[in-house]
Amino acid sequence: MAGKGDVINEIAEQAGISKKEAAAAFDAFVKHISDSCQRGDRCAIPGLGSFAVSQRKAREGRNPRTNEKIMIPASKNVRFKAGKDLREAVNSKRKGKK
Repeated sequence: MAGKGDVINEIAEQAGISKKEAAAAFDAFVKHISDSCQRGDRCAIPGLGSFAVSQRKAREGRNPRTNEKIMIPASKNVRFKAGKDLREAVNSKRKGKK
C-alpha cells in the first residue's frame, strides 16, 4: 500500500523536483479536491476520475449491541468514480498477469 510519503517520493522523482516541492504540490492538490467538495462542486481530474458529494438521507438504524432503534442523521459523503483511463489501466494489468 502506498502512503503519502511514497506518493511524494514518486512525484519528486518523476518531476525532477525536491521532496519539499513535491510535498507542497501534493498538499495543494489534496486541498483543491477538498475545497471543491466542501463547496459541493464536482472535481474531475483527467486520467484519474472525479470526486463528487452525495447526500445521504436520515434513516433508522439499530444499535447492534442492544438492538434498540436509533436515528442516523442525514450526512454528506464524498464519492470517487474512476475515469476511463484509470479503469483501462487497471484492467490491462490484470489481463497481463494471467
